[in-house]
Amino acid sequence: MSSNPPNLASLALLQQRHSVPSRQLGAPAPDETTLHALLEAAIRVPDHGKLVPFRLIRLEGEAKLEFGDRVAAISQQNNAGLSDAKLEKDRLRYTFAPLVIAVIVRLDSTSKVPEIEQKLCAGNVAHNILLGAHALGYGAQWLTGWAAYDRDVAKLLGLSADEHVIGFMHLGTPQIEVPDRDRPALADLLSTWAP
Repeated sequence: MSSNPPNLASLALLQQRHSVPSRQLGAPAPDETTLHALLEAAIRVPDHGKLVPFRLIRLEGEAKLEFGDRVAAISQQNNAGLSDAKLEKDRLRYTFAPLVIAVIVRLDSTSKVPEIEQKLCAGNVAHNILLGAHALGYGAQWLTGWAAYDRDVAKLLGLSADEHVIGFMHLGTPQIEVPDRDRPALADLLSTWAP
């Protein structure tokens, strides 16, 4: 190992990453070549047992509109007194960013690998998409909402019983400068264990 001190500037990507609200993400989204490279990098995650407990579903173009319409219909079916404003929110939530990638966890209940580790593996894919989008100059936001946990929406996405949405990754170009939010102080979070 080199005796040279590490280049702390290499951490700038992590220190500067922040979410861009999906309503503030416009065109362009990553083109096909860039998206492919981003997703290839994103799936390089710690994977205990090499289970590959994840997959990705792309939502774009007219399909996003149809998906939103169907999600709104499920919402209305599940909530008889739903206001028009909330119904419209459900209808439009996938339409702002030009591209949405649903990250799906595929749980293998027969594996010795605990389910929490399988979920964390898929969660790392979602996080890598955020980091990768930022590194490429795009904006991204990881959203869930009720639809991520609803089994009718899961059926709409074609998920099997052992599959669940980890998050909807909204991708595009930031339309505004987004200020960073307050971050927790490391001193409040780090302790040292001693016997």
